[in-house]
Amino acid sequence: MKTVASMRLGRRIFQLFLSLLVLIAITFVIGRILPTDPVGTLVGELADPAAYAAMRARLGLDQPVLVQFGHYVWNMLQGDLGVAALTGNPVTEDLWRAFPATLELATLAIVLSMLVGVPLGLAAALRRDTWVDQTIRVISLVGHSVPVFWLGMIGLLVFYALLQVVGGPGRVDVYYEGIVPSVTGMILIDSLLAGEVAIFQNALTHIILPASMLAYAAMAYITRMTRSFALEQLSQDYVIAARAKGVSPARILSRHILPNIAVQLITVAAISYGSLLEGAVVTEVVFSWPGIGQYMTSALLIGDINAVVAATIIIGVVFMVLNFLSDIAYTLLDPRTKEAG
Repeated sequence: MKTVASMRLGRRIFQLFLSLLVLIAITFVIGRILPTDPVGTLVGELADPAAYAAMRARLGLDQPVLVQFGHYVWNMLQGDLGVAALTGNPVTEDLWRAFPATLELATLAIVLSMLVGVPLGLAAALRRDTWVDQTIRVISLVGHSVPVFWLGMIGLLVFYALLQVVGGPGRVDVYYEGIVPSVTGMILIDSLLAGEVAIFQNALTHIILPASMLAYAAMAYITRMTRSFALEQLSQDYVIAARAKGVSPARILSRHILPNIAVQLITVAAISYGSLLEGAVVTEVVFSWPGIGQYMTSALLIGDINAVVAATIIIGVVFMVLNFLSDIAYTLLDPRTKEAG
């Protein structure tokens, strides 16, 4: 049994590294075929031909493509993602500063989506084909259909401009910027660590709207999947027998259905979390959130390929790692997979 489990784990690790290699290869190709000039972006369009040639040689762009790819992979393994024309800093440093903001936004969004989506999915399953079920399904359909950027702009107009119940764009008000020392890079945690309750409250008013808008689409997916999982369990013999014995629906949910779909929900949560990290690009632009999404958009507008490709790789790696961890958790927690091994 242990040998089979070890082989399965090794196979998944191999698949993870293979997927990573494919991702790196795709980003390398995209960086070479895009109609932008990385050398011109760094030295300027009016640079001296000798300076242009020197920078081209420094970047290794005068070498064969396979040699360029080998250097590309080797530098990446060493944490060298190039220099960002956008800031003049190493891309790794820029991403290190921007990623915590995206992580904070996506983490709050997945928490909100799970807290709302799972109960809604269970309620829809228990009240199947009733007005409750139909209403929840309509809410989910809207979440799948409405573009996040449009929803974000409407949210800003209603809750910030008209009702003034949330903070505006950015992470905190201007007069709070730079006060809290950056420890984790996440303003909510850092403000609590510094004992700045007022800044924490202000940051919370700023993050709650973009997190809610970002969570809506994930909540729609989680609701639909939870409903599907719960309906499958409700048709099982053990649930029918429990109902025949007069067991309350609440007890059936807490003692039988939830434990049986918990493992599946872990996978759904991991997929949703990765999608939120990816989908934060548009949300961050709308709300001027200084994360990877806004950084990538700003870099793309000036043709900074190093920054765009590096940000894409980071998001892709996080997505693959989350799927890998959810797969491992599924294997460890679901006894049926152990029996199959």
